[in-house]
Amino acid sequence: MRHVRQLAERTPARRERYVDFLRALAISLVVVGHWTVTVVVYDNSGQLTGFSALSDVAWARPLTWIFMVIPVFFLVGGFANAASLTSSLARGDTVTDWLLDRSARLVRPTTVLLLTLAVGSLLGRLLGGQSAEIRTVVSFATIPLWFLTAYVAVVGLTPVMYPLHRRFGFVVPLVLVALVAAGDLGRLFGPGPLSGGNFLFGWLVIHQIGFAWYDAYALKDTPRPTVGDGRPGWLLTHRLPLGRPAAVPLLLVGLGALLLLTVVGPYPVSMITVPGERLDNTSPPSLALLALATLQLGVILLLHHPVERWLRRSRPWRAVIGVNAVVLTVFLWHLSAVVLLIGALNTVHWLPSPPVGTGSWWALRVPWLLTLTAILLALITVFGPIEARTGRTRHQDRERTGTGRSGTTRTVLTVAGYACVVAGLLVNSMVRMSAPEPLGLPPSALVAYLVGAGILRLLRSTRGHPGRPSR
Repeated sequence: MRHVRQLAERTPARRERYVDFLRALAISLVVVGHWTVTVVVYDNSGQLTGFSALSDVAWARPLTWIFMVIPVFFLVGGFANAASLTSSLARGDTVTDWLLDRSARLVRPTTVLLLTLAVGSLLGRLLGGQSAEIRTVVSFATIPLWFLTAYVAVVGLTPVMYPLHRRFGFVVPLVLVALVAAGDLGRLFGPGPLSGGNFLFGWLVIHQIGFAWYDAYALKDTPRPTVGDGRPGWLLTHRLPLGRPAAVPLLLVGLGALLLLTVVGPYPVSMITVPGERLDNTSPPSLALLALATLQLGVILLLHHPVERWLRRSRPWRAVIGVNAVVLTVFLWHLSAVVLLIGALNTVHWLPSPPVGTGSWWALRVPWLLTLTAILLALITVFGPIEARTGRTRHQDRERTGTGRSGTTRTVLTVAGYACVVAGLLVNSMVRMSAPEPLGLPPSALVAYLVGAGILRLLRSTRGHPGRPSR
């Protein structure tokens, strides 16, 4: 708590605190949303089986428009990545230095999760557990990694995409939206593989808008270029318009497009996967998800100034800092909390399972959520310091050492490290949940990930300095 208080007192007056607030709010909504819709019961044969409550509670599917806030992560991620890259280059660091800095906060907590799950799976196997059952449990616990796969990829592409943004402005996300539309057409009419690029293009769209938000923040005291200044119109501007004049149209356009695409068009209303739907709005990202992101952006801009003023108070700002210090830990471990609770209930053969959507079921959601919160807090106590120490250690080392330069070999190895991490996470998400994996994780996925994480760790340790803390 003392460290959080010190960070709050040292916060620069000009910092965009709203970005940190949105990150903390988004992670809270994701956790509550996942916990609420998760249903685990005994099937007719007495075996545990799990599914989403949205399969039975169709009326609740529009509520996913509130709880599907992964786009907000990519929006604030674009802001934070642009801010830290700009600051790093201004200090004289190289792009490779920045990539290595950025990898530490993402990779280290993820490595701990994967190794813990692998060791736990091995122990389960030695105790007589079936490989397919172990894989099912680990697959559920690693669901958050599908998001991290895409996010690590867009972080790695930031040194390329941010200069494109500065040069071409909103033309870049518009081109990416067109590519997402082409992928959706492939899903609807064929060929289906045409939609594969949407796993990257969809999230890049939102990440680019985060760049535009940062530029609007960083350059807010300088006049905007106009057509008369030699710029050919608003498309090539690289600043996001802020305030009510931009917020209201974005909100209305996003809401209108979302209603047309889901209620009238072919897209499902739910922003979370529901078995049996022809399309999936998040895997890969669809035009409907981008419409939701536009709606969310409108709401975010509408609330910008009042929330920013509120965050000038010490108590809410300290709470935001506290959550952000362990935000990735919360995200990575929140479904492991479900696994631990279900394991404990199954051990005593007591798993209440009233029909989904009934009054009894909703009433049981209250102790369910409270118990999961307690378990997650215990997991944060154990694993949170790993993430929190990452930022503090890198900051202290940055003050003790000078700036190093990266050669071509170091850059190639850094890119290879990112590629291996992404490949490992991607392979794990692609292997079916019931595959017989003794370690719970596909060996190829675990090896690829650990090789990538090891390369990045070695490069950070042999570099002139480990860098400054992430925003």
